[in-house]
Amino acid sequence: MTSETNSDHLPEKPRRRTLLGWLWALLGLLACIELGWLTGSILKSRKPIAARRQGNRLIDAGRVESFSPGDVKAIPEAMAYLSRLEDGSFIALSKTCTHLGCTVPWDQVRQRFVCPCHGSTFDRTGSVLTAPAIRPLDYYPVRIENGLLRIDIATPTRRETFDASQTTRV
Repeated sequence: MTSETNSDHLPEKPRRRTLLGWLWALLGLLACIELGWLTGSILKSRKPIAARRQGNRLIDAGRVESFSPGDVKAIPEAMAYLSRLEDGSFIALSKTCTHLGCTVPWDQVRQRFVCPCHGSTFDRTGSVLTAPAIRPLDYYPVRIENGLLRIDIATPTRRETFDASQTTRV
């Protein structure tokens, strides 16, 4: 018997190149799946938590006299900040950055909101000071009832610029 006869009866062994080709195809498929998942999660509409709340929700934020002009106070239950402007008016700002939705903290030293994710900054009215955000922070209506400040967190109001009509005066 010759060696040709023995090899005819044995199954053909997979070649190294064939295995590597399948491995690369599998890795490419996994990369495509992961990229699709990542793209979908970024593009998926995310409503802010306050927008999902039902009805008219008023959160007590404190007494008018407890705020001096220039003060900014976090209101955790509203997921917002209440800012008293230099003219004595109030505006409640969403904590959500308008760039990609990160939570924006108030920096007391720099006197501005600074996004920790991509560096956008906003002044105490929520107006954009530095990009990449291109529009101001969303705001909530503020009411003054018997000297008490109340924030209506039912839905944030999207805006393109700051306007004095977005504030509440004493």
